[in-house]
Amino acid sequence: MGVVAKRSSMTYFSDAQDHYSHRVRIVLAEKGVSVEIIDVDPENKPEALAELNPYNALPTLVDRDLSLYETKVMMEYLDERFPHPPLLPVYPVARAQSRLWMHRIEKDWSPLVDTILNGQDDDAIESAQKELKENLLTVAPIFAELPYFMSEEFTIVDCCLAPILWRLDIMGIEIPNTKQAKPLHDYMERLFARESFQESMTELEREMR
Repeated sequence: MGVVAKRSSMTYFSDAQDHYSHRVRIVLAEKGVSVEIIDVDPENKPEALAELNPYNALPTLVDRDLSLYETKVMMEYLDERFPHPPLLPVYPVARAQSRLWMHRIEKDWSPLVDTILNGQDDDAIESAQKELKENLLTVAPIFAELPYFMSEEFTIVDCCLAPILWRLDIMGIEIPNTKQAKPLHDYMERLFARESFQESMTELEREMR
């Protein structure tokens, strides 16, 4: 992958198919961080992971003696440790709003994605597909006003959204080519064309679309 370097003090244990792992890889690529990315099979985790992460979970980011195992914490840490380009607004009000949007994605949309991709109940999966599609169509018009999610600039919020949107095909969700949905299609094209997004993807993710 483009962000992997031969020598680095930072290591990222990543699930090559997971949207949570993907969001942090986008931040790493956006920042141009030298990092060793280790793709881990979630069914066959290395013993070292349990020593670094009390939950023995993916993803896990290790920077020297620091181990981080919550993606929102990882992304904000990377934004502070590598301040350029900034991925959170400078002003406190706008920064707080961005964090609230991240929280809403985490609470409202991410569980739907998890149900669709990992669920066993067909009715629950179908319900989640319908709800996620409706939610995306509801927010679609906002992208006609601003190029990124409630912002003129690419932010951490976009890093959370991009992996979800990239996975729409494998989730069985088709966004119609309507006037209402066109701003969302345009937004997706902007996200997927970014160099950092292209660099962030694993081979398994490239095969998703």
